[in-house]
Amino acid sequence: MKKTTLLVLASVALSLTACCSKEVSAKKDIAIQLWSVRDDIKADYAGTISKLGEIGYTAVEAAGYSDGKFYGKTPEEFKADVEKAGMYVLSSHTNKGLSDEELKSKNFSESLKWWDEAIEAHKATGMKYIVVPSMIVPKTLEDLQTYCEYYNEIGKRSKEQGLSFGYHNHAFEFTKIEDRMMYDYLVENTNPEYVFFQMDVYWVVRGQQPPVEYFNKYPGRFHLLHIKDHEELGQSGMVGFDAIFNNIEIAGTKHIIVEVEKYNFTPLESVQKSLDYLNNSEFVKF
Repeated sequence: MKKTTLLVLASVALSLTACCSKEVSAKKDIAIQLWSVRDDIKADYAGTISKLGEIGYTAVEAAGYSDGKFYGKTPEEFKADVEKAGMYVLSSHTNKGLSDEELKSKNFSESLKWWDEAIEAHKATGMKYIVVPSMIVPKTLEDLQTYCEYYNEIGKRSKEQGLSFGYHNHAFEFTKIEDRMMYDYLVENTNPEYVFFQMDVYWVVRGQQPPVEYFNKYPGRFHLLHIKDHEELGQSGMVGFDAIFNNIEIAGTKHIIVEVEKYNFTPLESVQKSLDYLNNSEFVKF
């Protein structure tokens, strides 16, 4: 009798362990762009980072790099703060555009010195990706080509340090320069070995383009996606998130990142509702 009881209890324990393990593994790996909570971070950096972990985000994308630091913290301090909150540092938005002289001469040496230091700082956080969040609109295709060459060189230097370098779009890239779509030109004239694209799906839609068509046109180039809506995710009906996620393997996407820039609620409530939307959507497999 005792032996039978022990066997039953062991069986129940194993079942509970399997159940719990399933729940843990089922947690979706979804990052948050910290620009979404920019005012909260200014007011309470530590408390905001901690809250994002409590909400259920698994990783962060920084938007506060300056002079070798992230939000005023050393790379090591920033990494420790994020990991203490139960998350990891995935990526960062940072940028240094070319001066008029550099654009004209095609000599990027001064800007590349800045990038060498930035890459080193980003590497120290343990992140995998550095992303340029925007750029000027070049006046000519020649200037756009110069930027492509600049990005290729930054990407090469990033790869040598174990990082991937990418470009994040807004809507203006879906206008033409000398009869060429700016975004298409960037994708076609940057080296896939050195430059990936972080598609912001909301801005693609605002640029009157279908994200899935770009997945099919340039398969494998979109390693990161910004999952964004007009306000909280799923509230506008503008963005076909189901079609995007059903075609995400074609895109080559490895991670998704929530960004909320406009709110119906407080920023933390809005990012919570956006995460809930993705967690409750069966088509999101991350």
